[in-house]
Amino acid sequence: MVKTDILENIFEDFFRNAKIFKNREVLHHDYLPSYFPHREKQIRQLGETLAPVLHGSRCSNIFIYGKTGTGKTAVTKYVLWKLIEKANEINASVKKCYINCRLIGTEYRIFVTLCSSLGVSVPFTGLSVSEVFDRFRLALDSYKLVLLITLDEIDAMVKTRGDSLLYELTRINETLRSSKVSIIGISNDLKFKEFLDPRVLSSLSEEEIVFRPYDAAELKNILLERAKLAFFDGVLTDGAISLCAALAAAEHGDARRALDLLRVAGEVAERRGDEKITEEHIREAEKRIEHNRVVESLKNLTLHSKMVLFSVYQLNKANINRAITGDIYEVYCELCGEIGLVPLTQRRVSSLINELDAIGLLSARIESMGRYGRTKKIKLGIARSIIRKVFSQDERLGRLINYELQCLPKTTRSRY
Repeated sequence: MVKTDILENIFEDFFRNAKIFKNREVLHHDYLPSYFPHREKQIRQLGETLAPVLHGSRCSNIFIYGKTGTGKTAVTKYVLWKLIEKANEINASVKKCYINCRLIGTEYRIFVTLCSSLGVSVPFTGLSVSEVFDRFRLALDSYKLVLLITLDEIDAMVKTRGDSLLYELTRINETLRSSKVSIIGISNDLKFKEFLDPRVLSSLSEEEIVFRPYDAAELKNILLERAKLAFFDGVLTDGAISLCAALAAAEHGDARRALDLLRVAGEVAERRGDEKITEEHIREAEKRIEHNRVVESLKNLTLHSKMVLFSVYQLNKANINRAITGDIYEVYCELCGEIGLVPLTQRRVSSLINELDAIGLLSARIESMGRYGRTKKIKLGIARSIIRKVFSQDERLGRLINYELQCLPKTTRSRY
C-alpha cells in the first residue's frame, strides 16, 4: 500500500509540474526532422542521384560513408520519404525498403524482409537462402517497378558474414525483365570496400557521398533547432547548450551524442524539480550516458569483434595484461573452435583490433623491445566486469564466460 502511495505521488507531481519538456520525442534518434542544418549538400547530391527513378529508370547504386551521428541514416530516410511522396503524386512505380543489417543480421532474414516489403509471405525458417531469394526476385519482377533497397550498417554484415548478399543484389538486374533494383549502402567504415570481393566491386558502379563530422558550432545550431521543439521557452540556458555541443564535438562530432546529452540533462532537471537546464545538468547527464554507452557499444559489436575482445578478456583473466596481435589471434581461433565459428584471417583480426582501439574498448600502444624492435601491445580499455556482465547475456558467448584456455600462446608463456 505504501509503494502505491509513493508511485501515486510521483505520477501526480510529474503530471502537475512538468515544466521542462514540450515534446521530448524530438530528441530521440528515430525522430525525423524536416530540416537538416549543414547537410544541404548531401541532401541535394542524394536527391539528384535518385531522381531518375521517377521516370522508371534505374539510378546508380550509392554508398554513404561517415561516422556515427553524422546524419547518414536520417538524411537517407528523409530523401526517400520525399521521393516516394513525389512518386505517388505522379503515379510512378517506385518502392523503398529500409534494412538495418546489424539488427537483422543474416542473409535469410534480409531476403525475408525484402519479400515482406513486396507483400510476399515467407517463413522465418525452413527454406534455403536461394529459395527465398528466388521468391523475392519473381515477386519483384511481377510488380514492374523500381525498388530502392537501403542497407544500413552494411559494413557490419559484410565483416561478419561476407559479401555474398551484396553480390546477389548487385547482379539481380541481369535476371529481371520488368523491374529494376538500386542499392543505397550506409557504412560507418570509410575502408568498407577493402572487405569486398573484386567481382562485387566491379558490379557496384556506385556513387559515394561522405558525411563529415559536425564541429561544435554546427552541433550548437542543430541543438538550437531541436530545443525549440523539445523544451518550453526559457528552459535551456546558453551555457548548457554550448557545453553540450562542445562535449559532443570532442567525441567525433556525434549529433546523436549531443541529443542524448540534452535529453538526459532535461530529465535530470525534471526529476530534481529545477526550472532550467544548466551546465551542471549536462555534466550529470554525461556521467550517466558514459556507462550506458559502453554497454551499448559491447552489445552492438559484430560477432567477430566480440570474439576478439573476448580473447583479450581471456588473456587478461590469465594475468596477461598486455598481449601482441599473434597471441590474441591464437586465443581467438581457439574460442571460435569452441562455438563452431569459422575464424577470420589474422589480417582481418588485426583490423578489428584497430577498430576496437579506436572506440576505446581496447587500448593499443607501440612499445620498444630494445634490439628486438618495436611491437604493439594490446590491453582491455574497459573493466573486465562490464564485459562479463554484457557477454554473459549473449546467446553464443554466454557459455564461454567460464571457459578456461587450453594452453596459453607460446610467445606469451616465454615473455611473462
